Amino acid sequence: MAETIVLIGPPAVGKSTVGATLARRLGVPFIDVDQLIEDREQRAISEIFATDGESLFRAMELDATLAALEGGGVIALGGGAVTNATLRAALRGHRVIWLRASVREAVQRVGATTTRPLLVGDVADRWTRLAQEREPLYAEVATMVVDTDHRTPAQVARSVLDRLSLQEVK
Repeated sequence: MAETIVLIGPPAVGKSTVGATLARRLGVPFIDVDQLIEDREQRAISEIFATDGESLFRAMELDATLAALEGGGVIALGGGAVTNATLRAALRGHRVIWLRASVREAVQRVGATTTRPLLVGDVADRWTRLAQEREPLYAEVATMVVDTDHRTPAQVARSVLDRLSLQEVK
């Protein structure tokens, strides 16, 4: 089985972009759980939220994440995945990288989005609220924290790889 590295953090911190770069550099599969759900359901996350509600989406997310963890590789979770206690328990024993960004940087990355259902409206306020609410949950499961502000996805990936290498040496 391939090594498993899981990326967590609020929306727009670079989980999907950094994850794809990490997977390519490590030569392992990359799974974006949100994309996996969209592919399975043949509809956008925003549509799933609007039609079925957040609780059904979270159940889909748990199922998709558990399947992804079985296969290994680099896995990018949605920003709210950590709100599920069962999912947090499933992350124990895995390398879980918490990617962080400032509200200013995240808002610049998101723009006036409609594809992120929990950020529609006042993006800065909603992003800040979500990040603060989830911070203790990210901290609970993270084995490493990496700040992404003013860094390209390639720079963030390099930082993660360097820090993983240092952990292996210890």
